[in-house]
Amino acid sequence: MEDNFMNDNKEFHSGFVAIVGRPNVGKSTFLNRIIGQKIAIMSDKAQTTRNKIQGVYTTDNAQIVFLDTPGIHKPINKLDDFMEDSAMSALNEVDAVLFMVSATETRGAGDNFIIDKLKKVNKPIYLLINKIDDINPNKLLDIMDTYKNALDWSEVFPISALQGNNVDELLNNLENRLPEGPQYYPEDQVTDHPERFIVSELIREKILMLTRQEIPYSVAVEIQSMKSQDNGKVHIEATIIVERDGQKGIVIGKKGAMLKKIGTLARQDIEDLLGSKVFLELWVKVQPGWRDKASMLKSLGYRKDNY
Repeated sequence: MEDNFMNDNKEFHSGFVAIVGRPNVGKSTFLNRIIGQKIAIMSDKAQTTRNKIQGVYTTDNAQIVFLDTPGIHKPINKLDDFMEDSAMSALNEVDAVLFMVSATETRGAGDNFIIDKLKKVNKPIYLLINKIDDINPNKLLDIMDTYKNALDWSEVFPISALQGNNVDELLNNLENRLPEGPQYYPEDQVTDHPERFIVSELIREKILMLTRQEIPYSVAVEIQSMKSQDNGKVHIEATIIVERDGQKGIVIGKKGAMLKKIGTLARQDIEDLLGSKVFLELWVKVQPGWRDKASMLKSLGYRKDNY
């Protein structure tokens, strides 16, 4: 970082913290809880996060920059390769790592795969057991025992990212552990991602929420233009990219009903993000095999030079 922002606190702490874990354990929900607004999309489907989402949490005494990494899973195409590389590269950039597991799922091969990777990381590693609001409290000790000897954890925190249980305690612990350092971002900045990226992600979130079967894994959103108009509205044109004609039909829906619903729900979130009225135009384009085309992945922002 070239620019540091003035902070009069002589004992200001700052640093970078990665959040890793299997798909769908609640990493994005956790990040949005900390930041206080939606910057990472949420879905009950795996592989929701594709880029490292950088969220900035600032207090009077500290600034923590969180990297919400894609869920780690066995790659089956070039997009999956990008997602795994993105997740693992984050571990070499940070001051601490949060390994998140779900209290509602038993420890499995995916968790063990990540734990093996973490054994090579020479940084404080926290175990976060998320979704404790979904289990009987009597089961918590047994779940903690499952992971107790898997790694030399710096700390273990049972949390609920959704309800906020123990999240403040975790943040306080991180603040105290991080080294003294500069304030990297202005105190009112919550992410380093441009608005266009977040807008595209909010649209993709609605597709994940409303469609079914294989569509969530074969869809991308590209913002064609985003312009403020004289009447104060923001005019956004976006293209939804799918891999097959059948998927295009599902996204558009009967007489355009599905596409209209996607647009309506996305527009509401985008207006909250931008603080302005939005006119959103959506198109759907078929691009066969886009997830295995390096040039296409690069144009959509999935490229290694992003990290």
